Amino acid sequence: MAQGPEDSDTLCPVSRSTALIGDRWSLLVIRELFMGGSRFLDLQVQTGATPQMLTARLKRLEADGLVRKRPSAGEARRHEYALTEKGADLLPVLLALRGWGEKWCKSPEEGVALRTTHRTCGAEVGIDGVCPACNRPVAWPELAAAPTADYLDERRRRAGARNRA
Repeated sequence: MAQGPEDSDTLCPVSRSTALIGDRWSLLVIRELFMGGSRFLDLQVQTGATPQMLTARLKRLEADGLVRKRPSAGEARRHEYALTEKGADLLPVLLALRGWGEKWCKSPEEGVALRTTHRTCGAEVGIDGVCPACNRPVAWPELAAAPTADYLDERRRRAGARNRA
């Protein structure tokens, strides 16, 4: 793991964790990788990062062992990005941020961006992580997530704007 003085001078795991992923761009890149993005242009469009910012974040995430870069299939000079096991272990962090953001950063009229379903029974799970059918908290691996139609439209508009540019 790449460590600088900012993350090695304390035993605090929150301090050390935020030194790796504590900025907006890193978290948005990780979100996009979870959502299936893998190509630089797709990551750039969906995060809104400048090419320079995205390049810097991808290099840092790769150096810290959260992301791996690999040649793109069929395109010799292009690369794809994927989460490593260490990066994939951030799913509970992203889901917690999602829940907090749905509660505190949006109005109820906007609706949720993702719908989560309990894989076992098929019931939709709220942002509190409790299955209404089973009446119990659902562990992260038991959830299936799908973007809502409005969120898919938003993502398509960003991708379409990139294609027109």
